[in-house]
Parts: sequence; C-alpha cells; structure tokens
Amino acid sequence: MLRNTLLLVQFEVKKMLFNPRGLVALAAFALVWLLILLYPISSASSFLINPDFRGIIEGIFGPDAVSELFKWPVAELAVYWIAALYIFPLFSIFVSADQFATDKSRGIFRFLTLRVGRDSLFFGRFLGHIALQSILLCLTVIATILLAANRDMSLLLPALISGLIVTLNLIIVLLPYTALMAILSLYASSARQATIYAILVWAAMSISIAIINNYLPIISELKWILPGSQISLMINTQGLQTFMYAPVALVQAAVLLFLGKVYINRSAL
Repeated sequence: MLRNTLLLVQFEVKKMLFNPRGLVALAAFALVWLLILLYPISSASSFLINPDFRGIIEGIFGPDAVSELFKWPVAELAVYWIAALYIFPLFSIFVSADQFATDKSRGIFRFLTLRVGRDSLFFGRFLGHIALQSILLCLTVIATILLAANRDMSLLLPALISGLIVTLNLIIVLLPYTALMAILSLYASSARQATIYAILVWAAMSISIAIINNYLPIISELKWILPGSQISLMINTQGLQTFMYAPVALVQAAVLLFLGKVYINRSAL
C-alpha cells in the first residue's frame, strides 16, 4: 500500500508540473506572487521597520492587536506571513478541486481502483496535492528570503529560520483545506462543481456557527470545526508562537481524512 501511495504522489506532482494545463496554472501562480513580492511585501516591509508607522497602527488597533507583528526579525516575512495565510488556502481550494472529479466523470476512476486500493488512491492523491503546494510554498518563501537578504545581508540567517517556521506552519494550515477538497471532488462531477460546493460549505458553516454562537454562546467552541477558523488569530503571532494553533488544523485534517477514507470505500464508483 505504501509503495502504491508514494507512486501516486510522484505521479500527481509530475502531472501538475508538466501537464500543459498545470503549467498555465503555475505560470499564473508565479505571476501573482511576483507582483505580491515586488509591491506589497517589498513596500510594506519598509513601513514595518518605521517606528512612526508602528505608532500609527498601535493607535488605530491598540497596542496588543498587532504587537507580535512588529517583533518579527525580518519585516518581509512578517508581511509575507499575513498575505500567505489568506492567499494559500484560497489557492489550495482551486488547485485541489480536481483530485478525483474529472477521473470519476470519465470513468477512469473505476479503472484505477481495479489496479490500486482505494485507500492508496485517496491518500496518494491527497499527499500529491500537498507535496505540490509545499513546493510552490517553498519557492515563494525562498523568494521572500532573497528579497530580505538583498535589503540587508545580515538578515539572511534570521530569514532562513523564520522562513522554515513559516513554511511548516502554512503546510499545516493547508492540510484540512486539501482534505476537504478531496472529499468534495469525490462527490462532484467536475472541478468547478467541487469549488462551488466548497464555497457553499464554508458559507453554510460560517452562517450556522454565527447563529449558534449568538443564541448559545456556551458552545462557541463550535467555530473550531471550520477549516481556517484559526487564521485570524495566527496573524498576531511570531516565532515558535505561530505553532500554538497547529493542533487545530491537524485535528481538522485527521477528521476529514478519516471521513474521506470511509466515503471512498463505501461509495459506488
């Protein structure tokens, strides 16, 4: 099972990196992040190291609301941290929407299940998409580190340490998103339909949790079942503090992967 799973992971990464459609998506991704790196990250980082700007921000939001943001040793990675926490989950929803949908609608999925176990297929596709997103994530972090080193070479070592922390955190954040899209793509007949289902699920869950919290605040902890519920709290963290919300995403991913495993084994493909 492990060998088949690893082969599927390798195949998924190659398919995305060398398939024409995948290359177009990667080119669009690279262009978007190039613009983000050259303008918001490069420009905003100069404001973070300005004490006058810090005073303005603390005056507007309060001294504790964004206090940790100014403690990052590398300003470029502090700005990258905020941008990536919101952009990469959205990217994950779109890039992971076709884990199974197209193969299922074309009848290829039934052919694959005759040659490899359903568990290997499910976890192989999931891990393949995580591996692909991790590669792209690492490239953007490396680019940010180089941007910081170009400004001040003495920042290289702290940038490498912060970059490693950011990378590990963001991979953990992406786990439940990719796991949920794996389940939705099993149910949907196309990648577009899986994306629509994802939007509906997030909207329905967000509204339901807000209503429940309004009338029954005693069970407000329900908010943690929604993937990404911890992101707004992660913004005002830095260093090893950023890992304090990692268990939330890990538990969400574990539950979703278990549900996906049950679903793929019981569904008629």
